[in-house]
Amino acid sequence: MTPKEEVALDKFLTENLCKGYICPSKSPMASPFFFVDKKDNTLRPCQDYHALNEGTIKNAYPLPLIGDLMDKLRGAKYFTKLDLQSGYNNICIKEGDQHKATFKTICGLFEPTVMFFGLCNSPATFQMFMNDIFQIIITEEAIFIYMDDILIFSNNLEDLHRKTNQVLNVLQENDLFLKPEKCIFEVQEVKFLGMIIHPDNIHMDPVKLAGIQQWPEPHTIKQLHNFLGFCNFYCRFIPNYSSIAYPLNELTRTNEPWKWNELWANAFTTLKDLFSSQPALLIPDKTKPFILETDASKVASGAVLYQANSNGDLQPCGFISEAFGPAQQQYKVYDQELLGIIWGLTAWRHYLLGTPHTTIIWCDHKDLSYFRAAHRLTPCQSHWNLFLSQFDISITHKPGKDIPGTNSLS
Repeated sequence: MTPKEEVALDKFLTENLCKGYICPSKSPMASPFFFVDKKDNTLRPCQDYHALNEGTIKNAYPLPLIGDLMDKLRGAKYFTKLDLQSGYNNICIKEGDQHKATFKTICGLFEPTVMFFGLCNSPATFQMFMNDIFQIIITEEAIFIYMDDILIFSNNLEDLHRKTNQVLNVLQENDLFLKPEKCIFEVQEVKFLGMIIHPDNIHMDPVKLAGIQQWPEPHTIKQLHNFLGFCNFYCRFIPNYSSIAYPLNELTRTNEPWKWNELWANAFTTLKDLFSSQPALLIPDKTKPFILETDASKVASGAVLYQANSNGDLQPCGFISEAFGPAQQQYKVYDQELLGIIWGLTAWRHYLLGTPHTTIIWCDHKDLSYFRAAHRLTPCQSHWNLFLSQFDISITHKPGKDIPGTNSLS
């Protein structure tokens, strides 16, 4: 260890021993301990629990999806964000199991008495704990909880005060504390889970996008994975992401020596340009009509869900895209376009099934307008037709030049 790391280790051990988060151990098993550099030039202590995690039965409790958040925010005008202190450390490890998470340092072995970052079941266990103590408030759809981040929202300040008091009371009852410097109260714009939330709209966080244009071309598979990891987080903001990223994803699967060519460079540049445009998504309103636009290329299909905003202009509520498998790439264009409609309806089924309005579907393949009236269908098409029969839809042909997002979808 470097002198700087030795000082950091001494501080880490002293603080956590005093808090009771760790204790000396004689466990016959132990995981490695090391430091990683943080952006502020300090060191973050880490335990490498890979071996322990491989032998651990995984907790299947689900983490909330970003789409779940969008569903809840319709009509919200005011927001309060709370950030929990200590995170995973608020959950005790069952006595008798603590020795399994022992880590080794130059000062000896230590076992945690509380959950630490790196244990594979920490996220699911913590989310389950938070959902359990806030169960009543969550049922009222008053808050959205993602791990140690809590978003409270309402369409008026009086109701927001009431909900905030409820949340603070639950935190007090469970001896949970907040980070005051990271809490924001009663605002109409809030940063949450890497997004900027406004009434009716959601944007990507401009801070995270600030350096996207300066992102250097990757020279290794690992560097490409890092770029695609960033892109995948925000792909719901990008039209036909799967089709554009297809060459880059294929490159990560090859065993051939690295050879960057024009095809991959163009895909890389296109994605950077699309992210730099910083599109905004409209928060869907289930009481208003939707328009679904779909299009397919040779390798993927994409869809956009539109709705009219307060100005009466069509604005995207979200983008989805999915790459075709080897068999689907052999489909006729007609079936690829139809499969794109199926995928779009599946992705937004919770909005489009049972809606009080007919959903208009725009596509640039004219024959699809008559699909539901066709008398001769293949077995696959018959299966798709049965799925489509659940929805109140009208498939409308529009030439590509007349559809708002077609150029970006195909």
